[in-house]
Formats: sequence, C-alpha cells, structure tokens
Amino acid sequence: MDGLLQILNTTGFLNVTWGNILMLAAGIVFIYLAIAKGFEPLLLVPIGFGIVVGNIPGLLQQGLGVVNEGSVLNLLYFGVNKGIYPSLIFLGIGAMTDFSTLIANPKLILLGAAAQVGIFGTFIGALLLGFNVLQSASIGIIGGADGPTSIFLASKLAPDLLGPIALAAYSYMALVPVIQPPIMKLLTTPKERLIRMKPPRQVTKKEKIFFPVITFIVTAIIAPGGAILLAMLFLGNLLKECGVTERLAATARTSLVDIVTVLVGFTVGAKTTADVFLTPRSLGIFFLGAFSFAIATASGVLFAKLMNLFLKDKINPLIGNAGVSAVPASARVSQVMGQKYDPTNYLLMHAMAPNVAGVIGSAVAAGVLLGILGS
Repeated sequence: MDGLLQILNTTGFLNVTWGNILMLAAGIVFIYLAIAKGFEPLLLVPIGFGIVVGNIPGLLQQGLGVVNEGSVLNLLYFGVNKGIYPSLIFLGIGAMTDFSTLIANPKLILLGAAAQVGIFGTFIGALLLGFNVLQSASIGIIGGADGPTSIFLASKLAPDLLGPIALAAYSYMALVPVIQPPIMKLLTTPKERLIRMKPPRQVTKKEKIFFPVITFIVTAIIAPGGAILLAMLFLGNLLKECGVTERLAATARTSLVDIVTVLVGFTVGAKTTADVFLTPRSLGIFFLGAFSFAIATASGVLFAKLMNLFLKDKINPLIGNAGVSAVPASARVSQVMGQKYDPTNYLLMHAMAPNVAGVIGSAVAAGVLLGILGS
C-alpha cells in the first residue's frame, strides 16, 4: 500500500486544477483549428501542443517546466527569453521574401506605415488598462501582427509578460484570415473592390542587391534599437538576391526557419501555464491583441482609400490590410478577398509590397520604443 501511495504521489492526479483542465482544452482547440480549419498550422500545432505539455499537472513539481531552472524546457526557452529565436526567424523571412514589388512601387510602403497605427493605438489602450509604460510598449507591438518582433521587444522591456504577449501575437497571426475579411468588407465599396492595379515594372538585379544594404543602413540609423532584427532580415534577403549564396539562402528559408518556428511555438505554448495565462492581466493582453489587429487592418484599408484621392492610378484598398506584417498570411487574404469579387483580379503581388513594408515598419517601431524606453 505504501508503494502504491508513493507512485500515486508522483503522478499529476493529486495536483490537477481546473486551470490545468481549461488550458489543456485550449491547447487541443489550437491543434484542432490548425488541422481541421487550416489556420496557420506551422504556428498553431507547436503552440497548441506546447500548451498541452506545459499544463500537465505535476510537471512543475517534478522540476520539468519552463520556469524550472536547468530543465530541458527552460534551456529551450532561453532562445525566446534572450531574443535569439526572433532574430533567426527574421533571417529566414528575409531569405524567402521578394522585395521587388515594393521597389517597383515604393509608395505602397505608406500602407505598411499606416498599419503601424495599431501599435500605438494598443500602446495607449494598455496604458488606460493600467499597464506600465514598458509593459504597454511591449503589448503594443502585437498590433504589428509580428510574433518575432513582439517576442524580441517583450524580452527586453517586459519579460514578465513575455508568455502571454507571444501567445497573443502568434494566435492572432494565425487568425488573420478570420479577423481581417469582415473589416475589409465593411470599409470598402463594391466598386473599390474591383479596382485593377497596373502590373509592377520589372526590377533589375542591381536594385534587388542594393535595396537590402541601403535600406538597412537607413532604418538602422533611424531606429538603432531594432538594428539586430533589421540586420537579420536584410542579410537573409541579400543572401537570396546576390546570386552567390543560394545554398545559405535556401537553408535560412527552409531548415533553419522551420526548426526555430517549432522551438518558438512549442516553448511559448509550454510557458503559457494556467497560473500565468488565466489572470485578468493576461486576458487583458488577449483583448488588446484583438483590438490592435482590428485597428491595424482598418488603418491600412482607410489609408489606401485616402491615397486614392490623390493618385491617378488607383490602389485597390483591399491590399491595405496587408500592411500588418503577418507574412504572407495577410497578403493572401488580400488575394482571396479580391478574387471573391473578381476571379480574374490578382492582388497578391501588389499586396506583398505593404506586407513586407509592415515587417520593416514593425521592426523600426520596436527599435524606436526600445531606444526611448530601454535606456
């Protein structure tokens, strides 16, 4: 009997709480949405499974949780906590991104800039909800729809909120196809949705090579705090475009980014335990995340409509949503929405311009906030 009781004490049955049960259910829902509904499975499957692992009753008591110093999960989470994984993801994003459309039509960078209104709107909202300045800045980056940047800034300014912020950012990135279409439809007219944009001009190889170098110098001078993220983004793109490092570019955009994505999703999910997530503060962050995505999407669409008042060659405002930096999910939403109203209208190549501009914009915004508040 004593032996049986000892075995029972080593299981999680004596430590299970309602919080554990709720979070296990949440993890299973994430996995379901990824597999059954196709919502960004590369993100939601590792995040959902990580939530399940992190909320197994008794895991912390056995010293195996993310917060247990020296555990495997704790060591894997080091890359999140120190901003290593976000930098490597940016390297992969750069290696898989074609900046041609942005180079060919640079005015579309304004749509990427407009969508960053979501960052500062959320920053103000977080302050009003009682978060301090550092926490509010970290929460605000969720509005850029950029998981790696959210992790990077939170690790520097608000490490105590890193888990909920990262989970909110990646969750809403995965839900872009659900959140954005109703807002886009509400803010555009049937006539605007049918606008056809001229094909972009052909960009030369020299332009593609010079762009990452020159743009890095300019943006890093503007926001030195974001220099690491920007450096990795533009290095990845230079590897892709220079023509002599294709093997490195292929590794960065495939194996490397896949490995890091699994580690980020799994460890962020494992960090989201019931005692951390099921609190008014964490739930407030999730509320602010939804608000920020809505504001960012609306800002991009409305700014495209504003630009059309002054442009001879009109912009289809359906690409305004792509100013949020969920690459390439938000650009795909532009394409799907456009073809819903005109099956022969192809907006993807145009939407990629504000999409990659949003990536740059969110990194610059993070660098500015880090420069102001991190010193």
